[in-house]
Amino acid sequence: MTNGAIRIDKLLWYLRFAKTRDVAQKMVMAGHIRVNGRRVERASHTVHVDDLIVLPWGSGARAIRISHIPTRRGPAIEAQSHYIGADT
Repeated sequence: MTNGAIRIDKLLWYLRFAKTRDVAQKMVMAGHIRVNGRRVERASHTVHVDDLIVLPWGSGARAIRISHIPTRRGPAIEAQSHYIGADT
């Protein structure tokens, strides 16, 4: 994963936006995620550094820009270091 790309389901799980990878896959397949303004419905969709991801957050949405690709699902503070918040 050090090549600057990762599957969207794995990314959401690594960044702790989903408790499990299965939950992340369901979020994506339900059409709740947008990458660079386009709806993503495949869990295998590839995300790159600098991509803008918009996902449901409470009663609204949260936008994040990927600053670098994580290599594992670490603690929350580590997960937060992989993106820049761009809330909408």
